[in-house]
Amino acid sequence: MSRGAMVSGLASPCSGALCCLCFLGMFLLVSTRPANHSASRERAPNRGENEILPPDHLNGVKMEMDGHLNKEFHQEVFLGKAREEFQEDLEPRRSRRKLMVIFSKVDVNADRRISAKEMQRWIMEKTAEHFQEAVRENKLHFRAVDPDGDGRVSWDEYRVKFLASKGHDAREVAERIKNNEDLKVDEETQEVLENLKDRWYQADNPPSDLLLTEEEFLSFQHPEHSRGMLQFMVKEVVRDLDQDGDKRLSLPEFISLPVGTVENQQAQDIDDNWVKDRKREFEELIDANHDGIVTPEELEEYMDPMNEYNALNEAKQMIAIADENQNQHLEPEEVLKYSEFFTGSKLVDYARSVHEEF
Repeated sequence: MSRGAMVSGLASPCSGALCCLCFLGMFLLVSTRPANHSASRERAPNRGENEILPPDHLNGVKMEMDGHLNKEFHQEVFLGKAREEFQEDLEPRRSRRKLMVIFSKVDVNADRRISAKEMQRWIMEKTAEHFQEAVRENKLHFRAVDPDGDGRVSWDEYRVKFLASKGHDAREVAERIKNNEDLKVDEETQEVLENLKDRWYQADNPPSDLLLTEEEFLSFQHPEHSRGMLQFMVKEVVRDLDQDGDKRLSLPEFISLPVGTVENQQAQDIDDNWVKDRKREFEELIDANHDGIVTPEELEEYMDPMNEYNALNEAKQMIAIADENQNQHLEPEEVLKYSEFFTGSKLVDYARSVHEEF
């Protein structure tokens, strides 16, 4: 059974497929920190680029393509598509009502308490929701790069579309590719093309023909839902963070700060939180056998949005944050009190400290 088929089965509350766990948000880094490419979501690329380029940010995946922790993972797997409603409607009373509607949906047995198993089922359902949205978007994007509708797209066709979306003349680019001439692009664009080509080759299932079908194009756009492409993602992350070339990650490698100048206390605080959050994630969640080394296999399990064990861990962590009476369940009052945590507000860190005191 394909991973796509497994995910589509999650749409029902009784389904038994799998998803991911969580990490309690982390700060985006400022200018002296490593560039988090997911931040480019805030840049408004033109429509052509949106249709052509794979997304920088993958909903419901714990780690970004550039190795940063997904600070929005938490809300993505709890709110699902409803997250947009909370972002658009800032009226507290309405938001609380919406949160209670979600509570009632998670609370399957209607005992006014959410158990870890109920939360796990809900997280898997929201992960399936993200995947189904990715499939819908992929159909539109594939149509944009396959105008003749033959169901296959070549690397050369994609290159023409990509460069046209960047302002190049499509006919001129096609002619240069046909004649095997230099494309005359800047260094940054050339680097992007090379990275995309690597990704294209990985998405092309054997026997390789450099022609992507719609399903393969989905793997190209959303590598998190293809086992082979997920492994490619892991290799990319390890390559970027591995300093001694042993193809594994030690704790110092995982938490090491990029080269930069700490200009003030605020920047120092961001550094401190970067180290603290990544250290906790490494030791508690990624390093499964606690030997101080993260292998590609361990990182793959951690990043896999279809991992049932991760989903249960995520459920337990989300409950623990707001479980003031320590009964291993979430009750309506607790969810409301910590509503800002569940809807992604800046109260996340405050919620942590309050819980620690309890």
